[in-house]
Amino acid sequence: PILYSYFRSSCSWRVRIALALKGISYDLVPVNLIKDGGQQFSAEFKALNPMQQVPALKIDGIILSQSLAIINYLEETHPNPRLLPQDPKKRAQVRMIADHIVSGIQPLQNLGVLKQIGEKKMEWAQNCITSGFQALEQILQHTAGRYCVGDEVSMADLCLVPQVANAERFKVDMGPYPTITRINKALLELEAFKISHPSRQPDTPAELRA
Repeated sequence: PILYSYFRSSCSWRVRIALALKGISYDLVPVNLIKDGGQQFSAEFKALNPMQQVPALKIDGIILSQSLAIINYLEETHPNPRLLPQDPKKRAQVRMIADHIVSGIQPLQNLGVLKQIGEKKMEWAQNCITSGFQALEQILQHTAGRYCVGDEVSMADLCLVPQVANAERFKVDMGPYPTITRINKALLELEAFKISHPSRQPDTPAELRA
């Protein structure tokens, strides 16, 4: 497999965690979203992913984009360890939390949107994350065990950790979100989350390396 990724991309990080958890080795091709006006806009990369976004994964003779589509494919082709619970109610909760983050929070504070916002981008990002986290904290109080849904790592957790990193980067006060903070801390102790961390990627700038 070949993963096209950017060290700081939260969508790419979700996929890196899934690959690490499932023990799938891959080659990483960095796509710098800032350099050269954004390498994702090159004709070469557009041929791989017409949406001109990371991640993209070449695997089993196909090219997949969109992090949840990739993670679902990995789940179906490499079922262990599972990232979707067998219980239909818990599975629905996992998908709900994942969608809440990948549809309701992350796109609103993504690089492309912030470029359009201009000077108030920090304030905009903080507001988007804060409103999303207020809802998420409430949801997690009903679903969480050690992790987002019960005591097994799920697709929801793969979405949570990168989003908390975004929140920290945009200087969001995490004080009002004790459940999110607790789960994030527990997940960051797991090896798959450590090795996939933005501070430990081949394309991480020297000053941001762990």
